Amino acid sequence: MSEKEAERRDPAELQDVFTGESIDLRPGSDDCYKCSTCDTECPVAEVDDDFPGPKFQGPEQWRLKRKGDHDIDDSVMACSNCMRCDNVCPSDVPLSQMHNTARGDYVDEQMSKFSREYIRNRILSNYGRLAPLGARFPRLANFVMGLSVTKFVNEKVMGITGERDFPEFATQTFTEWWAERGGTATSKKRAQEARERRNEATSEKCVAYFHGDYSNYNTPEVAKAMVRVYEQFGYEVVVPDQRCSGTPMFANGMLDDARRAAKFNVETFAALVEQGYDVICSCTSCSMALRQEYPELYSFDGTAKVAANTFDAVEYLRINEDLEGELADASVPESEFGELAYHAPCHARNQGLDGQAVELLSALDGTDPVDVGDSCSGISGTYGWKSEKYDTSMKIGAEMFEHMEDVESETGMTECPTCAMQMNHGTGYEIRHPLEVLDAALVDA
Repeated sequence: MSEKEAERRDPAELQDVFTGESIDLRPGSDDCYKCSTCDTECPVAEVDDDFPGPKFQGPEQWRLKRKGDHDIDDSVMACSNCMRCDNVCPSDVPLSQMHNTARGDYVDEQMSKFSREYIRNRILSNYGRLAPLGARFPRLANFVMGLSVTKFVNEKVMGITGERDFPEFATQTFTEWWAERGGTATSKKRAQEARERRNEATSEKCVAYFHGDYSNYNTPEVAKAMVRVYEQFGYEVVVPDQRCSGTPMFANGMLDDARRAAKFNVETFAALVEQGYDVICSCTSCSMALRQEYPELYSFDGTAKVAANTFDAVEYLRINEDLEGELADASVPESEFGELAYHAPCHARNQGLDGQAVELLSALDGTDPVDVGDSCSGISGTYGWKSEKYDTSMKIGAEMFEHMEDVESETGMTECPTCAMQMNHGTGYEIRHPLEVLDAALVDA
């Protein structure tokens, strides 16, 4: 962990920068010298001339709010929460923390709780509350959500764009598969067998999997791949009860909902960290929430400990195993993978993970990952699902779509499920996760 990361995760420095109840001890607005680097990097500002950009949304608005003579500007809701501004600020100004708390204040104090926008945003933010119902009757839910009349009603009544196809629910959720397979007991047995095959004298290796809602209800194949790959390396996997990481709640200013979810997750995973488990995420937005957003906004017991012991799934294997060596002797069917148009999610870039998938898989026989550039996909979780944001979302994603179409195959790859939605929506390509490639290459059938 770098010194900057350590500073960001120090619970003693966690203060609410908008309430005025305490001084922000972190480097804040006074460290901003208005270089506008954040504005030039912002994908929303690039395509929307009415959006004032991160510099205003963060430090300038904070100064105005601190004086008590200025309400939160409603343009804060146009921020997509891509968090690219954090990554480029030369002064380490906590921009996303300021944006998140500003959105929370705006929603609490200035947005009507009976407005269509509030109801729509709360529904989108709390996908994990409604998804279990759809997953209970997946075929019926998929049929109903695919109807033109459903899309029309969603657009006109709720303000949810009818231009997108609702992601299908899996016929079996990941947690159902996990329980049917035998849960932790089976994973422990498989991990032990793998260590014996590998002649490892290492004591038990164990990880706690934060799978997130989307991998559970919609793309369980990603979660299954994660489990199989880790067991192949001799890791016992546990899958505790968990709630949404909170990322869509932060992005929509639903900080009370986010706080409840974060508190549950921190309490659950902190107890496992105490027992020697590291926390693994297959979604880079989930790892970003646990590593950065939680310690920036909350100071629950165990928050810093969970943040310091949370890793992206591929990152963790690269740190602790000879993953490159294993792949050098492996291969995947070229007909299944071949050339892959890889998009690095913004939340992967913010964690320094943007180059790892291409670097790692380039040496794997049967696949050729091609980085399609550093542009944002534009969907930013729930952002691109809002009727009034859809066109902006597609304008942001246009560069990515263009670069994807330059790749010979029609298969893409990314670690972020909503980026995958946007990639598929803009090009029609099938989208894979790096863990699925590792599963095909390393795990015995």
